[in-house]
Amino acid sequence: MLYQPREEGQGLVEYALILVLVAVVVIVILAILGPTIGDVFSNIVTAL
Repeated sequence: MLYQPREEGQGLVEYALILVLVAVVVIVILAILGPTIGDVFSNIVTAL
């Protein structure tokens, strides 16, 4: 009887790693651009 590796779990792990990578990228972008975006909204509110 030959051992057949389970590939279902491998696919789930790959999807989870991709989601984690995307989440990290989004967090980094928000950390870098957050103050700039806040300034834009502040200027809009001030102009009103």
